[in-house]
Amino acid sequence: MSRPRRVGLPWYAAEHYDALRARLADGGALPPHYETWRIATEQMEQVVRQSGVEVLRVPIEPEVFAAWCARTGAPPDASARARYAAEAIATDKGP
Repeated sequence: MSRPRRVGLPWYAAEHYDALRARLADGGALPPHYETWRIATEQMEQVVRQSGVEVLRVPIEPEVFAAWCARTGAPPDASARARYAAEAIATDKGP
């Protein structure tokens, strides 16, 4: 299997983090504090970039993501966020 040239990284804005954690099926698995999540995610992003893969941050906004989940029948979980981000970079305009 070949490595993708670019990947979409679900990205949360500080102002949406608490609302997303409350709405996500797996929100309790995310760190309770935004800064903890941001630092860990930026570290992972750097590792992926160093492997030669372009990383594109895809904003996950509570209302937009909830509407996408309802439209696609996807539960609001990590798998759906990854799919949402992949669709966003595939279309270059968002799902």
